[in-house]
Amino acid sequence: MNEIGGRRIILTGASEGIGRALALALAARKARIVLAARDASRLESLARECRAAGGEAHAVPTDVANAHDCEWLVAESVRALGGIDVLINNAGITMWSRFDALEDLEVFERLLEVNYLAPVRLTSLALPQLKQSKGLMVAVASLAGLTGVPERTAYAGSKHALIGFCDSLRIELAGSGVDVCVVAPDFVVTETHKRAMGPDGQPLGASPMQQSKIMTAEACAARIVRGIEHRERLVLMTARGRLGRWLKLVAPSLIDRLAAKAIRDRR
Repeated sequence: MNEIGGRRIILTGASEGIGRALALALAARKARIVLAARDASRLESLARECRAAGGEAHAVPTDVANAHDCEWLVAESVRALGGIDVLINNAGITMWSRFDALEDLEVFERLLEVNYLAPVRLTSLALPQLKQSKGLMVAVASLAGLTGVPERTAYAGSKHALIGFCDSLRIELAGSGVDVCVVAPDFVVTETHKRAMGPDGQPLGASPMQQSKIMTAEACAARIVRGIEHRERLVLMTARGRLGRWLKLVAPSLIDRLAAKAIRDRR
């Protein structure tokens, strides 16, 4: 698995942000990729870019919140590629609101469906292929899946659930040849922030983050590629992320204050 070239990869959330940057980075290493997202035209355009970069790319329009779409995605991937070596569960949505300001708790249901249940469903569908290839399941989670973050209660909850699933699955799959890699980025420049659901459940329309202060999608993608190459258990991208893992154990109130400051400083 150390070489990306020729690996058969499903990538969800591929049309923009981290997913788009990751698709191009994998293509440059001659990967064979099935690109999944809802926007068919953007997927086709990206597939052409991936082919120009040296990879093999197939666009499969997919709404990961739709169980039938997930079944179709895996079936089409096996048909196009002959099998699956890597499943990258990258598709995700987010929210920005204090919990006590939310007008409708449906926001929680929507985030759980996309950020947690969809990766679980796709992993279940792809697992027989991953067992055959002794492959890798990658879950793009977040630092918010490792510690609480204010104004992101639904998002943090969904990412905590995803990481818990991955950690449990890893134990079950011990000895099967299938590895599980959790990616926990810090804040990353992505269109997802603009579509974050506000208190009324509607998209904000503009990013609440100062994008000049956060990691680029390209830098994030490069680190994920390295994690795939080395089949890493957990990919942390910042010193703050690595330090936070330990501070949560020894100084939990401090990590709470740092999380609150991180949100304030990036507005």
